[in-house]
Amino acid sequence: MLKNIVPDYFLEILNKTPIDKVNEIRLRLDKKAVVIIGNKSYYLSQNGLTGNAEKAYEVSKDLIDEIVKRACESSVYAYNYQIKNSYITILGGIRIGLSGEAVYEKGTIKTLKNINGLAIRLPHEVRGCSLPLLPYLFKGDFLNTLIVSPPGAGKTTMIRDIIYQLSQKGYCYNVLLCDERFEVANCFNGKPTLDVGNFCDTLSGTTKGYAFEKGIRSLRPDIIVTDEISTAQDYESIMYASTCGVNVLASIHAKSLEDLKSKLGFEILLKNKVFSRIVILSVKDGPGTIEAVYDENLRFVSL
Repeated sequence: MLKNIVPDYFLEILNKTPIDKVNEIRLRLDKKAVVIIGNKSYYLSQNGLTGNAEKAYEVSKDLIDEIVKRACESSVYAYNYQIKNSYITILGGIRIGLSGEAVYEKGTIKTLKNINGLAIRLPHEVRGCSLPLLPYLFKGDFLNTLIVSPPGAGKTTMIRDIIYQLSQKGYCYNVLLCDERFEVANCFNGKPTLDVGNFCDTLSGTTKGYAFEKGIRSLRPDIIVTDEISTAQDYESIMYASTCGVNVLASIHAKSLEDLKSKLGFEILLKNKVFSRIVILSVKDGPGTIEAVYDENLRFVSL
């Protein structure tokens, strides 16, 4: 899907890289273009990957503006809800993180202007990546599970594959996916473009609070799934689900169990022992490396 958002001259450069293995493309105004493969960063030159900054391609404002224009299908206004939240998600699950200047109106952010940096994250469906983890997630029924990882360590890919495998393995759970940033299922005109199996309903582009409250009432899920919880409202939504008899699969940004325990507001979930499984991911052996699994008492789990 990169061909839809990058101009031909830049696509030719990208095609000189192992593009199917690229996780992220970083474009910063007047700086050198960088691509990330696995957990390693490389400069991008006219001839592909290089370790020499002097040979690397320098990012222009025209390139940044053209990518944003194409990603928004020439209608920045139509995508402003995403832009003011510092991202654009396009067909295929590609998410473009944005940096620039915030424009405020009456105390709230109206939009971003003078965009000066793009973090283009390319999704990868790694079919079967969750299979080593699945046996830890059941004790008769599916257990409330939290996937913990730093950015870029594969948590979204892991969540997507867990949903898919639940369907493939014959678990007939009704799954409700809150796909706030269109990253997990990446619905386009209501149809998922990334495979989340046969038993998954998706609410896209909405807050977790709305998806949890309205979705639980109207779609009768057995499991509700959400990516990147971070706010007090997110934590409250998960508490709400846990008191409604609905199991939860969620993810959060943190590097370790200690980082997780120090997150402001998260203590309500730890205190109430909401998550029976806390899974720590890293990039040690590539994105999606399973470092450890803990229970609700933060004790190491072994099979």
